[in-house]
Amino acid sequence: MKLVWRAKAEADRKKAIQFIADQNVGAAIGQLDEIERQTDLLIDQSEIGRPGRIDGTRELVISRTSFIVIYRVRQKIKQVEILRLVHGAQKWPPKS
Repeated sequence: MKLVWRAKAEADRKKAIQFIADQNVGAAIGQLDEIERQTDLLIDQSEIGRPGRIDGTRELVISRTSFIVIYRVRQKIKQVEILRLVHGAQKWPPKS
């Protein structure tokens, strides 16, 4: 499987890490490392996340952080797409 961060997910990650870095650069680096370490597991274990609250998605709770990765598995093209990175306190999914 190939791991792909979609544009919104990349923007979410950048914003979250910048927010943490504004307070504590070391903590931001640690959080980013943990997010990347755990999302890399999806390459070989794409089903480790729980079923998502939106049909066709899965959610990976990033342990030792406050974040949840929303992703989908596209078996036909052997790809895991990270759609969003949300803080556990955020309302997800957003109301339409």
